[in-house]
Amino acid sequence: MIPIKPIQSTLKQSEHSDSANIKDKYLQPGLLNLSALPPLSLYIHFPWCVRKCPYCDFNSHEPNGTHPEQEYLAALRADLEHALPLIWGRKIYTVFIGGGTPSLISAKGLDQLMSDLRSLLPLDADAEITMEANPGTFESEKFKSYAESGINRLSIGIQSFNAKHLQALGRIHDADEAKRAIEIAQTYFANFNLDVMYALPEQSLEEASEDIQTALSYKPPHLSLYHLTCEPNTVFAKYPPALPDDDVSSSMQQLIAEQTAVAGYENYEISAFAQKNRRAQHNLNYWEFGDYLGIGAGAHSKLSFPHRIIRQARYKQPASYMQQAMAGLAIAEEVEISRSELGFEFMLNTLRLTGGFEIPLFSERTGLPLNILEKSLNEAEQKGLLYRDHKNMRPTPLGQRFLNDLQQIFLPE
Repeated sequence: MIPIKPIQSTLKQSEHSDSANIKDKYLQPGLLNLSALPPLSLYIHFPWCVRKCPYCDFNSHEPNGTHPEQEYLAALRADLEHALPLIWGRKIYTVFIGGGTPSLISAKGLDQLMSDLRSLLPLDADAEITMEANPGTFESEKFKSYAESGINRLSIGIQSFNAKHLQALGRIHDADEAKRAIEIAQTYFANFNLDVMYALPEQSLEEASEDIQTALSYKPPHLSLYHLTCEPNTVFAKYPPALPDDDVSSSMQQLIAEQTAVAGYENYEISAFAQKNRRAQHNLNYWEFGDYLGIGAGAHSKLSFPHRIIRQARYKQPASYMQQAMAGLAIAEEVEISRSELGFEFMLNTLRLTGGFEIPLFSERTGLPLNILEKSLNEAEQKGLLYRDHKNMRPTPLGQRFLNDLQQIFLPE
């Protein structure tokens, strides 16, 4: 992802209080000419967890006592109200409440949040509304209330069904709680996703297979199967655990491909597997270089205007975010994506899709002609990483295996 640069003085307080000025700022003639704006999603970040996992590099914090739910909900509403001028007239097609652990929110608090969204935003009638949930927070009545409030999809952070591996990952739940969480999800939600990780510390091929088979036994509409990586600024990066070597990890990936295919799942994105018509619409909008407004501590946005595309980031620390959001100043950083960066950012996302993208999508989403990438496209083809014809462009099986190498070809010079 292209680093976000400091705003400096591009957003002044007066601009936040004058909605016309905010919108006009992004309608000035620039380098791009988008014929139509892409679909728009909403991301809401909840920054608290019961305990920070050693592999996690997301913006999550262990609360000192209880989290300030009402104060945070008020800040989210204020943040959204001040962002509305940037998205006037645009429908929201998907909502994703992520974290952290959003399932720590009370049933009453979640109902208040959903009521605020409906009163402020034109939600599509068929909007996919997802909430992340961790098994250690599942309570049957609370999740029944979540469904009644409008959540229609859960994303459950299982990670593993193996007690040893759950302990190594710092999870607060055990295997029985994981299974109980799935049973509750099946009771109240027709659509849900299971997050499972592989290549865990000291994990064998047989143990990985057992996790996948257990997940598949519940017939989840969607599976996200992630290779564990030691991200910078995590406990695992500072104290690396003993992970399976490349050969074992490769065997796990092959096993996953075989087991999910037999069970009837489509591997439509590098780590995403779906039953028919159950692709994650919110994530798909990201991968197709759609737009998203992000509210909440540390949330990121990508917003298109007829002549430019911008990225924003909110204040990261929850206390700072709440204070700034209530003052109408939640945005900590902002940058306009340059021409040279747009091609790379588009390819960074769309090449994660195993089916790639239809050729016209590049110009529709970037406002640029595809031939600006001709040199990089030729190189990717020559290396056997990319396939293209007059209709479609997609990574080859080799390109999927070495996705980072394929994406880096499109880095701006």
